[in-house]
Amino acid sequence: MKWETVIGLEVHAQLNTRSKIFSGASTAFGAPPNTQVSAVDIALPGTLPVLNQAAVEKALKFGLSVGGRVNRRCIFARKNYFYPDLPKGYQISQYELPVVQGGAVTIVVGETEKTVRLTRAHLEEDAGKSLHEDFQGETGIDLNRAGTPLLEIVSEPDLRSPAEAVAYAKALHGLVRWIDICDGNMQEGSFRCDANVSVRPAGSQKLGTRCEIKNLNSFRFLERAIEFEARRQIDLIQEGGVVVQETRLYDPDRDETRPMRSKEDAHDYRYFPDPDLLPLEVSEPWLAQVQARLPELPQAKRERFATQYALTSYDTAALTSSPELAAYFESAADGATGATAKLCANWIAGPLSARLNDEGIGVAESRIGPRQLRRLVERIGDGTISNKIGRDVFDAMWVGEASGDAAADAIIEARGLEQISDSGALETIADNVIAANARQVTDYRAGKEKAFNALVGQVMKATKGKANPQQVNAILKRKLG
Repeated sequence: MKWETVIGLEVHAQLNTRSKIFSGASTAFGAPPNTQVSAVDIALPGTLPVLNQAAVEKALKFGLSVGGRVNRRCIFARKNYFYPDLPKGYQISQYELPVVQGGAVTIVVGETEKTVRLTRAHLEEDAGKSLHEDFQGETGIDLNRAGTPLLEIVSEPDLRSPAEAVAYAKALHGLVRWIDICDGNMQEGSFRCDANVSVRPAGSQKLGTRCEIKNLNSFRFLERAIEFEARRQIDLIQEGGVVVQETRLYDPDRDETRPMRSKEDAHDYRYFPDPDLLPLEVSEPWLAQVQARLPELPQAKRERFATQYALTSYDTAALTSSPELAAYFESAADGATGATAKLCANWIAGPLSARLNDEGIGVAESRIGPRQLRRLVERIGDGTISNKIGRDVFDAMWVGEASGDAAADAIIEARGLEQISDSGALETIADNVIAANARQVTDYRAGKEKAFNALVGQVMKATKGKANPQQVNAILKRKLG
C-alpha cells in the first residue's frame, strides 16, 4: 500500500519587543536565571497584567503580510495546565477570537510553488524553561522567559513531505525576520516548531490520527523528526497496531521520537476569558498605520525579481530568503541586463552563500561587497575569464588580495588570468593536442563522447585553464569533423 504523510506546523515566533507581553520585565537573552522576572509574570496576588502595544503591532504586521483577517475585536483566555516551568498554573493565550485568522504562505520546493493555508496566528505568553543539563537527578527552573511575547502561527494540514515542511518553516522564518517581528534565532529558542504528523492511504481524504512532535529548533531536526515519525506510524499500522494521539519528543542523538504525554484536546485546557484583561480592539486608523510601515514583502519582491531580471522561481526564492540577501542582490544587479543579473543570482545563491554558510556568517559580514561581485561576474560574462577561473578570483577576493570595486580586475591582471580567446593561438594548441592524442581522436570518431571531453581537458591543461571553453569546443569539433 502507498501512504501519504499529512503535516501541519505550529510555529512559535518570539516577538522582538524589549519588554514582556504583560509586564515591564526585560526580554533580553542570556541574563542569569530568574533575574528578569516581575511579580506580574508569576501572578503574585494583587498584580494585574497590562498588554504590550508593541507586541500587538507585530502581530498585526504578520496578519497583513500573509493576507489574513485581522479581527477588530479579540480576547485573551487562560489556558490551564500544570507544569513546573509555568509559574501561574495557566498561560495567557488566545483561543476563540485570535488576533489573526486565515492567510497563506507561498513556498517553493525545487521549481514547484505551493500555497500553504494558515488557520490562525495568536498572541500568548511564553512559559519558563526547565534546565536539566547542569543538575544530577534534579531539574532547575529559569523563569526569565516566562511572559515573553509569542506569536503562535498554526498552519492547515497542507504539507505532504518533510521537504515541504522545511520549505514552509524556512519561508515563515524568513518572513518574520523580513518584517522585523522576530530575530529568528533558533539556537536561543526565538523560533521553534511543533509538527503534527499523521499518515493515510494514498488517495484517502480522511485524516489519520496525528502525533505532535514538540520543540524542534532546527530545520534539520524538523526534517528528520517528520521522516522518522511517518515511518513509525506506517510500520505500526502495517503490523496491525493503532496510532495513539500523543505528544512526542525528538531525540537527535538516537534519531527517533519518543512519547512525552497524551495529546490534550482544547477542552482539557479549560479555556475561559482572562478576567484581568479587557478585549483587544483594533481600530481602522491603527491598522492603516501598521500597513503603511510594512516593507515590500518577499512574495512581491520575488514576483518583481522574476519580471525585472528574468529569474526562475528557484532563483527568486533563494534571493529572498532574507532581507539582507535580497538587498545584496539588488545592489549587485542594479542596472544590469538579464544575463548579468542571472550571473549575479547564480553567484550569490551558489559560491557566496556556500562561503557564508561555511564560515557561519551573514551576508552583511561578507568579505566581498555586491559591487565587487558585480565586477567579477561582468568579467565572466564578457569572456575575460572563464567561470572556473572566476572561482579562483573569488577566493582571492575573499582573502583580501585586492580591494575596491575593481578588485577582480586587479587580481586578473596581477595573476595573468585573462582568458585566451585568440583563435590563431587556440588553433595551434588544438592541432598539437589532436596530434598527441590519436587514441582519443579515434574513440571520439567512433562515437565515444567522453573522448572529446578528454581532448578539451588537454587543451585547457595546455593553456593552464585560460582558454575560452566555448571556443575550444567549437575548434575541436570543426577539426575532428
